[in-house]
Amino acid sequence: MPRGTRHVLTGTLRRTRFGHVLEIDGGGVWQFDAPWSAAKRHCNQRVTVEGTRSGFDLLDVDRIAPVDHPTR
Repeated sequence: MPRGTRHVLTGTLRRTRFGHVLEIDGGGVWQFDAPWSAAKRHCNQRVTVEGTRSGFDLLDVDRIAPVDHPTR
């Protein structure tokens, strides 16, 4: 996956010692760059994250929403 590609991912938002990560349904983990308040509000919840890939496993987040709410 090249940098700059758009992604909409669903999983569980977790806090680690390195910051917040998204544990993807079916496996895999993405680190992400998002406002602290948005990430903290949804910690340990299933969410949909929308953003742009900016590194190997790094996503620049535009939106975070609980799974029961649409991201658009």
